[in-house]
Amino acid sequence: MPRSNRPRRNASAASSNKWAEAVPELDLERSRAGIARRESAPDGDWMVRTMTARKAEKQYICPGCSTAIMPGIAHLVVWSDSHLFGEAAGLAERRHWHTNCWTSRTYRYR
Repeated sequence: MPRSNRPRRNASAASSNKWAEAVPELDLERSRAGIARRESAPDGDWMVRTMTARKAEKQYICPGCSTAIMPGIAHLVVWSDSHLFGEAAGLAERRHWHTNCWTSRTYRYR
């Protein structure tokens, strides 16, 4: 019988197969956090991104209520999508809002 030139795998090499490793569970909160959504209001178009409590590391002042957003508090990052000087200027002037302050600000227009 002719000899096979293929290398033989031992048991330890078979267990280190990259396809046999366990896949980590998907963290839905983390995957949704970085996606900005577009919102339209009477005062313009806005890009809104959710900042999770885990990612909130600094203290900010909410422009809606003028109180502090403490580290570890989930909130929204908002910037103008229809800024007079372009998208880069709108992104540079982004603000951090409490979620309730941002959603209740639209009641002023009714």
